[in-house]
Amino acid sequence: MNGTVLLVEDDENFRALLETVLADEGYRVLTAATARLGLEILQREPVALVISDMKMPGMSGMELFEETLALPDPPLFIFLTAFGTVEEAVAAMKDGAFDFLTKPLKDIDSLLGMVKRALAARPEKRGCLSRTETDAAGLPPAEIIFAGQAIQTAHSLVHNVASTLASVLITGESGTGKEIVAKTIHLLSPRNKGPFVPVNCAAIPENLLESELFGHEKGAFTGAHQERIGKFELAERGTVFLDEIGDMPLPLQAKLLRVLQEKSFVRVGGTRELKADVRVIAATNRDLKRDVDERLFREDLYYRLNVFPIHLPPLRERRDAIQVLVEYFVRQFSLQLNKKLTGIEPEAAGLIRDYHWPGNIRELRNILERASILASGRIGTDDLPEQIVHHAAREHRPEGRELLKTMERDMIIKALERHGGNRRLTAEELQISRRTLQYKLKEFGLIDEK
Repeated sequence: MNGTVLLVEDDENFRALLETVLADEGYRVLTAATARLGLEILQREPVALVISDMKMPGMSGMELFEETLALPDPPLFIFLTAFGTVEEAVAAMKDGAFDFLTKPLKDIDSLLGMVKRALAARPEKRGCLSRTETDAAGLPPAEIIFAGQAIQTAHSLVHNVASTLASVLITGESGTGKEIVAKTIHLLSPRNKGPFVPVNCAAIPENLLESELFGHEKGAFTGAHQERIGKFELAERGTVFLDEIGDMPLPLQAKLLRVLQEKSFVRVGGTRELKADVRVIAATNRDLKRDVDERLFREDLYYRLNVFPIHLPPLRERRDAIQVLVEYFVRQFSLQLNKKLTGIEPEAAGLIRDYHWPGNIRELRNILERASILASGRIGTDDLPEQIVHHAAREHRPEGRELLKTMERDMIIKALERHGGNRRLTAEELQISRRTLQYKLKEFGLIDEK
């Protein structure tokens, strides 16, 4: 037997159908026509997984789920829900439910695949990565990744979600460590033996991104001289990390949604459907909810990705972590550069602590690498760049930020004028994606709201 599954469904015919299908796959299946009866079964029998309708007479599926959280070994939950109650199912996943499917089911294989993944995710949660594991993965130690009080909520969420296979959306400014956190989740997950495959959606031209993700067949388009395997195939039984997901074009968003729902895809130029046994972790520095409201991002994809959101605070909100990070980076560069660096002068440390850090941890690391190259013995103020020594305070002034926005707006207007309003050529000149340009045009009120 592969595990005991409890099926809670008030529709007798549908319940009987699912029971037969699951039993044929070798699962031990228990059934209940109401959530109350399901709870009685759970209180007397060990069950690995519950498949429950969300809306039922009397006790709802959500109420049943909440009751099971008090059990010594609560089962995983998969919810079956009508489209109108998807938000409730998403809320349940944030509280620890495994996943959900909308009714009516389009494909029974989608449910069977989800059941298999859920039962595979049953191993106990791991507390943290060992120093050997982080070193092997090229990651800083956990106490460095999660240094400071402001990031402790994110630290707790990472450990809550890691042992599941739920989709995760990591938000935060550029340079806050989103990929490092995504890799930590992967290493703590049941898929840690599989590959971790990162994709920067903003760095790949729109016309190549689909091929990058899903691969292509020979002859699929001009220049496709041979078959290519995409990132989703490379990440089989592992994790694909979609960085800057907000820059993904709308047509490709629809294809990604299908992968998340159906766990399958087709290569560019192909007809054969390939299975995608892949966990998806996405990240963005944009306000995706605002993008949804402005129809720049699909709402259904947003809810699929935002099952378990984790927000990483900027470095300026983690000032209690700056000294720890500085000491770690100085030790690291001392070894890499084979220099005997003994630390940092108090005045230089004060300037670093008070700086606004618009580039966050990435900027801090780069500045300390430069300072380590210049320094002899201890890093001093002469080893720090001008923007920290002379302009740190200016970063806090609202008028400074407004001036930058005005300059950016003027730059976009002039580029548009040079190219007769052609957005593709404008984006190419500014070295940004067309999607980012669209976002900026909306932000600065340069196009009509629709």
